[in-house]
Amino acid sequence: MHTRQRPLVIHWSTNACPVFIQPSYLTSWLLTRREKQVDKQPGAHNVPTDMRRANEKGNGCVSFVVRETCQLLCLGPESMARLVRLQKEIERIKEEYFTRNRIAEENRQRENEAAIQIQSWFRGCQVRAYLGHLHRKATIIQKIWRGFTARAHFRQMVKAAYFIMKMNFYHEMSVRIQQRWRGYYVRKYIHNYYARKRYMEGLARKNKQIRRDLEEFSEFQRRERERLAMEREEQEKTVQAQRMHFLLSTKQCPGVFNSPFRPGPDEMELRLRRTKPLPPRTFPGDRASLLGNTSPSTPSFPGVPRAFGAKPLPPIPSKKPQGPFREPAEVWAQRQRGLEPSLRVQTSIADLEQAQDQLRSEEWRNRTMETMFQPFSKAHQNRSYERMLHTSSSFQPVPYGTKYFKEEHQENLQGKQPFKTVFTTCHVFDKFGRLYSNAGKIV
Repeated sequence: MHTRQRPLVIHWSTNACPVFIQPSYLTSWLLTRREKQVDKQPGAHNVPTDMRRANEKGNGCVSFVVRETCQLLCLGPESMARLVRLQKEIERIKEEYFTRNRIAEENRQRENEAAIQIQSWFRGCQVRAYLGHLHRKATIIQKIWRGFTARAHFRQMVKAAYFIMKMNFYHEMSVRIQQRWRGYYVRKYIHNYYARKRYMEGLARKNKQIRRDLEEFSEFQRRERERLAMEREEQEKTVQAQRMHFLLSTKQCPGVFNSPFRPGPDEMELRLRRTKPLPPRTFPGDRASLLGNTSPSTPSFPGVPRAFGAKPLPPIPSKKPQGPFREPAEVWAQRQRGLEPSLRVQTSIADLEQAQDQLRSEEWRNRTMETMFQPFSKAHQNRSYERMLHTSSSFQPVPYGTKYFKEEHQENLQGKQPFKTVFTTCHVFDKFGRLYSNAGKIV
């Protein structure tokens, strides 16, 4: 630290009064005086300049010179001897001064780098400590802010949950109130318990009757199926008996179905007696069949000759027909070909109207509701209110469903003859004796 130089107190030997002199003034005075004295000596021109530089750059050398000078001034008679010794020490002082300066210049860069390194380390420690302090404070701030936002969010969640709970409670209570009110309103103004009871009882009786009729009808269908199956079986047995009629017994030789070892003839034997054999199959227009020629499908047995040869008779000689002719099979197929009407013949004259009617019927069948769609935003406002049957009538027991199930208007029946109920006979009795088989009635 730079401190202000204190003035020197110099006592002269010839005078008892002290004299206050600044060291810098004294040094400059001494150096000036020494320069005037040394200018006369050869080789000593640079000494005052070096001393001035020493005074400017080094405090140690200046203090030494001042100290010696002050001693010279204070001693008086011995000043010359001291001045001579001082002149002898100047070279050594100068050399020491320059040596110290050279050492200082040599170590200046290294000391500067060391100082910079120490400063960087110290400043790094300061910055890291400050950053850690800032991090700790930021963590505290974040903790406080996050706690505040979390508490605010939790308060909102609690408020929303409380609101939902209240709304659910209010909805449940409103449903209960509506339930009670609607039940009371329906029981008082709409629903008639006794009429409903009578209607349900009549409906139960009607359903019971319908169920009985359905059971009877199903039983009739079952018997009809059994009858058809029996008739089909009887017909198959009859056809089989006609095909196997050649196995019928004769007076000389008993048949297969009339074994003498049985107590009675077989049922097939009795059936063969009742049926007639199949007539020989003849095709109309077949000239070979008229001549007695057998067809290829006629069964042949080994050892039994045919009535005629396998080949047809030769034609009667006549005028040679002119050809070329088509194949008989092709001509026969052309004659037997079915009718192939044109599109105009196939199409009905009222085909368009029939197709339109069919489309309308399909559209009506696939329709989900009878009310036609009206593409207007306020079409429902023009629709009249359809009142209920119970609400539109007077508050009294409804006779329909209790007293009768068919409305009668006597004023409209004046002068008219009543309907005549005529029941048709059951078709089962009409066909009595003709739907059953006669099997087993042969004695």
